[in-house]
Amino acid sequence: MTRYDTLIDDLRDAAQPQRPAPSEFEAYLEKVRNEAYTVTDADVQALKDAGFSDDEIFEQTVAAAVAAGLHRIEQGLACL
Repeated sequence: MTRYDTLIDDLRDAAQPQRPAPSEFEAYLEKVRNEAYTVTDADVQALKDAGFSDDEIFEQTVAAAVAAGLHRIEQGLACL
Protein backbone atom coordinates (compact mmCIF):
# COMPACT_ATOMS: atom_id res chain seq x y z
CA MET A 1 0.00 0.00 0.00
CA THR A 2 1.27 3.45 -0.87
CA ARG A 3 0.45 6.84 0.56
CA TYR A 4 -1.41 7.58 -2.68
CA ASP A 5 -3.90 4.69 -2.54
CA THR A 6 -6.59 6.68 -0.74
CA LEU A 7 -6.24 9.58 -3.15
CA ILE A 8 -6.40 7.25 -6.15
CA ASP A 9 -9.49 5.54 -4.74
CA ASP A 10 -11.14 8.93 -4.15
CA LEU A 11 -10.34 9.98 -7.70
CA ARG A 12 -11.71 6.73 -9.11
CA ASP A 13 -14.92 7.11 -7.09
CA ALA A 14 -15.43 10.71 -8.17
CA ALA A 15 -14.74 10.21 -11.86
CA GLN A 16 -16.66 6.92 -12.17
CA PRO A 17 -14.37 5.67 -14.95
CA GLN A 18 -16.36 2.44 -15.39
CA ARG A 19 -19.60 4.26 -16.25
CA PRO A 20 -21.19 3.03 -19.46
CA ALA A 21 -21.00 5.36 -22.44
CA PRO A 22 -23.40 5.67 -25.36
CA SER A 23 -22.13 3.91 -28.48
CA GLU A 24 -21.71 7.25 -30.27
CA PHE A 25 -18.84 8.00 -27.88
CA GLU A 26 -16.85 4.86 -28.68
CA ALA A 27 -14.34 6.27 -31.19
CA TYR A 28 -14.03 9.57 -29.35
CA LEU A 29 -13.34 7.93 -25.98
CA GLU A 30 -10.84 5.55 -27.53
CA LYS A 31 -9.02 8.62 -28.82
CA VAL A 32 -9.19 10.27 -25.37
CA ARG A 33 -7.76 7.15 -23.73
CA ASN A 34 -4.95 6.46 -26.18
CA GLU A 35 -4.19 9.60 -28.20
CA ALA A 36 -5.70 12.55 -26.34
CA TYR A 37 -3.41 14.94 -28.16
CA THR A 38 -5.31 14.18 -31.39
CA VAL A 39 -8.76 15.18 -30.08
CA THR A 40 -10.08 18.15 -32.07
CA ASP A 41 -12.96 20.58 -31.85
CA ALA A 42 -14.52 18.62 -34.72
CA ASP A 43 -14.59 15.47 -32.57
CA VAL A 44 -16.49 17.31 -29.85
CA GLN A 45 -18.75 19.02 -32.36
CA ALA A 46 -19.71 15.66 -33.85
CA LEU A 47 -20.96 14.58 -30.42
CA LYS A 48 -22.86 17.84 -30.00
CA ASP A 49 -24.40 17.35 -33.45
CA ALA A 50 -25.49 13.87 -32.30
CA GLY A 51 -27.46 15.55 -29.51
CA PHE A 52 -25.12 15.32 -26.53
CA SER A 53 -24.73 18.26 -24.17
CA ASP A 54 -21.47 19.88 -23.14
CA ASP A 55 -21.95 18.38 -19.67
CA GLU A 56 -22.41 14.84 -21.03
CA ILE A 57 -19.34 15.18 -23.23
CA PHE A 58 -17.28 16.60 -20.36
CA GLU A 59 -18.30 13.85 -17.94
CA GLN A 60 -17.53 11.07 -20.42
CA THR A 61 -14.22 12.72 -21.32
CA VAL A 62 -13.12 13.06 -17.69
CA ALA A 63 -14.16 9.49 -16.88
CA ALA A 64 -12.15 8.10 -19.81
CA ALA A 65 -9.13 10.30 -19.11
CA VAL A 66 -9.10 9.39 -15.42
CA ALA A 67 -9.44 5.69 -16.24
CA ALA A 68 -6.50 5.91 -18.64
CA GLY A 69 -4.41 7.84 -16.13
CA LEU A 70 -5.17 5.43 -13.32
CA HIS A 71 -4.28 2.50 -15.54
CA ARG A 72 -0.92 4.11 -16.30
CA ILE A 73 -0.28 4.82 -12.62
CA GLU A 74 -1.10 1.22 -11.70
CA GLN A 75 1.20 -0.09 -14.43
CA GLY A 76 4.00 2.18 -13.25
CA LEU A 77 3.58 1.22 -9.60
CA ALA A 78 3.61 -2.44 -10.54
CA CYS A 79 7.12 -1.93 -11.93
CA LEU A 80 8.46 -0.66 -8.61
